[in-house]
Amino acid sequence: MLVQFLNDNTHDLFGFALKHVGACGIKYTASILRQLERFAAMSEMSVRDQNVFMARLAEQAERYEDMVEFMRRVAIVPQELSLDERNLLSVAYKNSVGARRQAWRAIHTYMQKMASDHAMGEIAAYRRRVEDELNEKCNDIIKILDSDLVPKAVSSEAKVFYLKMRGDYYRYLAEFTDGPQRDEYAHAAHESYQTANELAVPLPPTHPIRLGLALNFSVFYYEVYKYTDKACQLAKEAFENAMGDLDSLDAEQYKDSAAIMQLLRDNLALWQNDLPGDGKAEQDGTAVEDI
Repeated sequence: MLVQFLNDNTHDLFGFALKHVGACGIKYTASILRQLERFAAMSEMSVRDQNVFMARLAEQAERYEDMVEFMRRVAIVPQELSLDERNLLSVAYKNSVGARRQAWRAIHTYMQKMASDHAMGEIAAYRRRVEDELNEKCNDIIKILDSDLVPKAVSSEAKVFYLKMRGDYYRYLAEFTDGPQRDEYAHAAHESYQTANELAVPLPPTHPIRLGLALNFSVFYYEVYKYTDKACQLAKEAFENAMGDLDSLDAEQYKDSAAIMQLLRDNLALWQNDLPGDGKAEQDGTAVEDI
């Protein structure tokens, strides 16, 4: 609905908000109405700015499929994305894909527990439907990263951000596949994370992008390769390196970095109790945390 709204020259701003985002509750609808008032006053916005604005609106309305569509339009333009636009793109796809990852895990867990369920055929078909959606969404953002975002990235920060994203979505694909296809996805994820890790060296150890990369790369080692020792080593190094520079940050920077460091510490606490003699993970289904 939001996508149609952007191209509708005769829309009623307040009627649209009440009809399509009122279900989000008074808290969100009031904020969206204020943004729509602002939008109405901006008759000279560029197409790019309109899409960025509508992506923010879609985020507040928790309509992440619309948010994905708006940010896809921004991502494929020739200009490099700003920091704010990169974050909007990341939020859009993470929520869209995250909902499907959660659905897949719930269905998969049910199938494991109810192996004799008479409706197992229908349940398996439903899981394949979710897998098809995951494939579509993950491959969509990977294609945008490969063809548009990584090639036009100039700064090391942007390159690390996009390569981390690329590693994340290949990791998500590896989560629900097996055989040679899983190996291919895992290799692509590792290659992206490793390249990003090398490019991240000039960034401060407390930089949120560098910390987020270390967090997700370590989760990859734990969940995909099952290398608990490598996961612990990577997470511990990132945590300790950042710890030494934490006091030099201002309040806002401290908040961002400390939040990711807490996730690193939480994962380390989980993983260090999970180290067998060969360094391979013996997972018990406990969720690890990434961003």
